[in-house]
Amino acid sequence: MSYMSNITRPAGDPKVLHAGRSSLGPADRLSRALGWFSIGLGITELLAPRRITEALGMQGSESLVRAYGAREIGSGLLSLSIEKDVGLWSRVAGDALDIATVATAMRPGNRKIGNVVLTLALLAGVTVIDVLGAQAVTVRHKRRSGTRTQYSDRSGFPQGLAKARGAARDFRPQQPPAAPRLAQVSG
Repeated sequence: MSYMSNITRPAGDPKVLHAGRSSLGPADRLSRALGWFSIGLGITELLAPRRITEALGMQGSESLVRAYGAREIGSGLLSLSIEKDVGLWSRVAGDALDIATVATAMRPGNRKIGNVVLTLALLAGVTVIDVLGAQAVTVRHKRRSGTRTQYSDRSGFPQGLAKARGAARDFRPQQPPAAPRLAQVSG
């Protein structure tokens, strides 16, 4: 990634020699993965609702699948934003809706009952991952009420206050170059 950022830097900017550790924790990386998964699933639900409903024996529910696709994309975008916890908890709520909707296909006479059972098992597994991810992100980014971060021991000078004192003592402003003389115009 530092190679890509070096390409875009102007000539005078310093180059990135080595990138440090990422500040993203495992919960943030899971949130990112689930966010992209939601967007991909949502696009699939928007573009191919008939295939999904036919696979589950739920023909006639295409508009509902499209609506769920839009919901998935919204949850995915939230999971990729700074409001990761809201996005992941909305995924959990969406999982409950999906399970309830697919469970309606568990009726006698549905020839696709095997697909329905498999889909319900997958939804249950994804729900567990979503709940664990939402809990982890909520704990990681929880704001403690009543506590304030103290910065009283910081000066704002990268090399310390003692080094900053007198740094400009020897500074002498340069005189700007003299303007070229203009020719005299006689009038």
